[in-house]
Amino acid sequence: MLTPDDKLAEIKPLYYQTTKRTIKEDFANALELLKSMASEDERERAAVYMDGLSQMRSDWSRKQKKPQPRFKRF
Repeated sequence: MLTPDDKLAEIKPLYYQTTKRTIKEDFANALELLKSMASEDERERAAVYMDGLSQMRSDWSRKQKKPQPRFKRF
C-alpha cells in the first residue's frame, strides 16, 4: 500500500515528464492516484500538479483538432 507521500511522488514525474503523446494516459494515472488519497489535505498537495496536467491536456487536445472550414454566404 502506498503512503500519501508515495502517491504524490508518483504524480510529480507524470507532471514533469508528460508529452502530447502520453498526456491522456498520464492524466488518467494521476487521477487514479488522486482518487485513492484518503483526505482533502492529501489531495490539496497534489492539486497543483493535477491542475497543470489538466491544463496541458486541454491545450494539447485543442491544438490537435483541425479547424472546420468556414463557408461564405453569397
